[in-house]
Amino acid sequence: MNGKRLSIAISGALFVASAAFAPAALALCNECGTVTNVRTVKKEGEASGVGAVAGGVIGGVLGHQLGAGRGRDVATVAGAAGGAYAGHTIEKNQKATTSYVVSVKMEDGAERTFTYRQPTSYKVGDKVKIVDKKLVRDK
Repeated sequence: MNGKRLSIAISGALFVASAAFAPAALALCNECGTVTNVRTVKKEGEASGVGAVAGGVIGGVLGHQLGAGRGRDVATVAGAAGGAYAGHTIEKNQKATTSYVVSVKMEDGAERTFTYRQPTSYKVGDKVKIVDKKLVRDK
């Protein structure tokens, strides 16, 4: 073998050897990603009608007690209407929910979202990992 061929052969062997012993850090982590968005989602509650009925009854009773003569009928109707509206609104507010959604761009390019009932401390740019289907900070 001449010197040039020997040099090429040695260079090729070194390249193959270095690729075989490359650090594992270069490998793709399918469970790793970066937080891309954290948002609060508020969902308005749905009223079943119970609040409106209860509010209407209570408002009607109170209105009836306040009015006198012909005004008693007007006060009863107004109290029932106001009570029904207030009861409906209160029921909707009590059933409203707030959730916290964390969006993650995975190293393999996939997008994942994680929803929490309580506020989280995740911030955009945090390095995270999925462990047992839960999001944790990558150390």
